[in-house]
Amino acid sequence: MEQWIKGMDVSSLLEVEECGGRFFDGDAPGDALQILQRYGANLVRLRLWNDPYTAGGEPYGAGTCDLPRMMVLARRAKNLGIGWMLDLQYSDFWTDPGKQLRPKAWQGLTVRQLERAVYDYTLAVMRVLKEANLLPEMVSVGNELSNGLLWPEGQYPHFDNIARFLSAGIRAVRRVDRHIPVMIHLDNGCRNGLFRDWFDRYFAAGGADFEYIGMSYYPFWHGTMEQLRDNMNDLAVRYHKNLIVTETAAGFTLEDYQQYEKLPAEQRTGPAANRETVEQVLYPMTPEGQCRFMTELMQTICQVPEHRGRGFVYWEPAWLPVPGSQWANQTARAYMNETRPGGNEWANQTLFDYGGRALPALQVIRDFRPE
Repeated sequence: MEQWIKGMDVSSLLEVEECGGRFFDGDAPGDALQILQRYGANLVRLRLWNDPYTAGGEPYGAGTCDLPRMMVLARRAKNLGIGWMLDLQYSDFWTDPGKQLRPKAWQGLTVRQLERAVYDYTLAVMRVLKEANLLPEMVSVGNELSNGLLWPEGQYPHFDNIARFLSAGIRAVRRVDRHIPVMIHLDNGCRNGLFRDWFDRYFAAGGADFEYIGMSYYPFWHGTMEQLRDNMNDLAVRYHKNLIVTETAAGFTLEDYQQYEKLPAEQRTGPAANRETVEQVLYPMTPEGQCRFMTELMQTICQVPEHRGRGFVYWEPAWLPVPGSQWANQTARAYMNETRPGGNEWANQTLFDYGGRALPALQVIRDFRPE
């Protein structure tokens, strides 16, 4: 992609809308994607889970990001002239450094069979998208892969298997369209040692080549903007890959949104409920703090050597606190053996306030001009 990316991950948008979420630009109601585009969004990121349902067909929630629902959002973006990024997670539900559960259908497979399953699944998805005239502008093979994928065989530090699995996905993407750029995405964009160790091991294990390094950066979890800058600057000259901050967000309020979701007090979770965490953040959780964060983030990305800083993707800017839209329902929590409560952990990190009105940070994004 040649353009500088101002991206938005809107994977939960259909669910928010189905649960009654509404969006406004000022006092004018509107479609969330159209509002985001008006404020500069030129890419949407959409996650894909293999089978986010129980054997009886009950969805896990969090957008229920299966292929048909993902394609609805991809089509909406395409009809508006917005590009999109496919985020292949190779799981039936959330993946991140703390969990990389293999899909239910892939249980009991050997390493060789897992490699083939990744290839066949990726190829099938890409062929469906091509037939529907919905090929993405970019594909992320795996999600937040710092600790590997398809555990336990692909768990860090088993890089022979990590490289096999990811290379299979990359080969499948190339077979359908060799011009689509591929991303490998790790979490914690402030940890330079993590990135150097991971990519050195990946290439040493014979991992297939790719075009973009993606990284997550959340200031309330990962570190300072200076640490992010130093890592990006080093990676640019070490690997000569383009870089995207593939997940990011900052809060706009500490106001409790429990009332919006009608959650009991014991289900208050996430950054809004954890005041010890947010009080350590350099960017106040206010509209002004969110604006300052976005300004400094975009400036930092633009200053990466070799013009390798290619933009950002804001994570779930439209995940409003509407009853019924939550990060994991009871069925999903049982599937993951998760004891934490459900609910929306993200509503104070969005780019719309609790009532769905566009926040000032969107104006900052719209008005920023990459140098």
